[in-house]
Amino acid sequence: MTTERKTMTSSLFDLTGRRALVTGSSQGIGLAIAQGLAEHGAEVVMNGRDEGKLVAAAQQLLDQGYRVSTAAFDVTEVEKVREGVDLIERRDGPIDILINNAGMQFRTPLEDFPPEKWQQLLSTNVSSVFYVGQAVARHMIARGRGKIVNIASVQSELARPGIAPYTATKGAVRNLTRGMCTDWAGHGLQINAVAPGYFKTPLNQALVDNPEFSAWLEKRTPAGRWGNVGELIGAVVFLSSEASSFVNGHTLYVDGGITASL
Repeated sequence: MTTERKTMTSSLFDLTGRRALVTGSSQGIGLAIAQGLAEHGAEVVMNGRDEGKLVAAAQQLLDQGYRVSTAAFDVTEVEKVREGVDLIERRDGPIDILINNAGMQFRTPLEDFPPEKWQQLLSTNVSSVFYVGQAVARHMIARGRGKIVNIASVQSELARPGIAPYTATKGAVRNLTRGMCTDWAGHGLQINAVAPGYFKTPLNQALVDNPEFSAWLEKRTPAGRWGNVGELIGAVVFLSSEASSFVNGHTLYVDGGITASL
């Protein structure tokens, strides 16, 4: 009985035989997610714009014995996205799981925020989710199944000085996730989001290295510390697996409690 229960519990989170496309996976959160999915049995297709950097990141996982391939294309260019997704489907096989992780940040007071950076943030953080989500969903809809996990942020819910446009983009990701669910859940897809709090990543390195900011963050976060990227894996695996078969349109905050307290 104990063995049977253990096997059933494990199978809920088993991704063996599934193929996952992870955008922006050459470093930071994306790389951690790619490795986490691979550890749970998935074959992972890693994506990024810089092919050299992407291949080097993939080699790290290949060296550990995981099944990994690469697909270098710019997620902000709709035609490149469609070509890239179609190529993966032909070359590797069906994409069962999509992790929309590609993103960027730019910090400056709102009154001085360059319009070109506003456009770049929209393209990278919002348009890419729509472009890749739509391209992959068209294949998933035809098969009647699929998992899409969009990477949102605590800034989907909160704001702080100097990042208003980023906050706007991550709020859009949260609502786009709801919209994708509304349109595609009836086709057998589950579309959810993971919203990280403050994690030690290359994107946040300037803040990690700032003693004043780190002290503020540790005081502001109930858990009292920065997050480590490996702590996002459980949430992503849950939303990518059969364990979340009736979870749809949800945003799961992984933030040490920062959105729960004043």
